[in-house]
Amino acid sequence: MSPPVLITTAAPSADEQLARRRRKYVVMMACRIPCLVLAGLTAHIWWLALVFLAISVPLPWAAVLIANDVPPRRHDRVHRYRRPGLPRSAAEPGQGRGE
Repeated sequence: MSPPVLITTAAPSADEQLARRRRKYVVMMACRIPCLVLAGLTAHIWWLALVFLAISVPLPWAAVLIANDVPPRRHDRVHRYRRPGLPRSAAEPGQGRGE
């Protein structure tokens, strides 16, 4: 039995991508809250409080960058349908025609 034929190169839906990016953002921002609380609780040990603050300061910036990053197009080798009689290079988009 041959593997199933992939008939589309469509990316995940925009809703799926948005949900995934939103989850990443929430997780990163949720990591910031304990860092700020720990910085307050360890204020008597100034260097430890400074470490927690140093961790929490760039988190919003990094969270926004990661949340706005669109996943790259996948370049998987998959079993695609080829019309009978066409050479391999004509049946595969972007292959053999200088694209």
